[in-house]
Amino acid sequence: MKINGLYKSFGTKIVVNDVSFTIPKGKVTALIGPNGAGKSTVLNMITRLIARDAGRILIDDKDLADYQSHDLAKRLAILTQTNHITMKLTVRELVAFGRFPHAGSRLGQADWAKVDEAIAYMEMSEFSSRFIDELSGGQRQRAYIAMVLAQDTEYVFLDEPTNNLDIYHSSNMMKLCRKFSDELGKTVILVLHEINFAACYSDYIGAFKDGALYQFDTVDKVMTAETLKALYQVDFQIQQLNGKPVSLYY
Repeated sequence: MKINGLYKSFGTKIVVNDVSFTIPKGKVTALIGPNGAGKSTVLNMITRLIARDAGRILIDDKDLADYQSHDLAKRLAILTQTNHITMKLTVRELVAFGRFPHAGSRLGQADWAKVDEAIAYMEMSEFSSRFIDELSGGQRQRAYIAMVLAQDTEYVFLDEPTNNLDIYHSSNMMKLCRKFSDELGKTVILVLHEINFAACYSDYIGAFKDGALYQFDTVDKVMTAETLKALYQVDFQIQQLNGKPVSLYY
């Protein structure tokens, strides 16, 4: 997927300005940066949740605007920060929504197999008959991501997947995102605030500042004290842990 010259403004405020980068296939890419840096807006434009004012977004050299909605839903899936379903649904019923781009409302045996496979992959089989509003925050988040997996797309976009999760559930969520790429061959794009999660579980990092792409490169090249201070205006120390750069700030 190639992003070229992406631009977005709301009124007179420019929120994304001339952003260009290429998302490597089959890898995990994290978008980081301070609040208001433009990373979630970029994610929403890439997934066509909001319109771009200028620029091009290409999947296999075809512009995103040229895809029919049902065809695009077979190529990419997104989980946003706000997932509030008011219907009384079980986990299995929720995850079944992921098959709608493929089967509409008439799911066949193969579709239900994909649903159950996604639920099992997210270690939610014992909760498949439970209602969503009866689950803990971590369980509910895994159910929503199972729905994304059931959609069976090449590209998986997750906006703050660790939001409102404790350290245990956050680290497990990031391990699962890593597995999506390593085991399932998915191209995973995450918006993250926790930079050490980005460093430990990603292959590439896009660092955003003031609506622009400050740097896009491999983890080792982005996770430097100089880059992080430029982004967050805080002093950092970078250490190596199990071959991965981790940051301490003060």
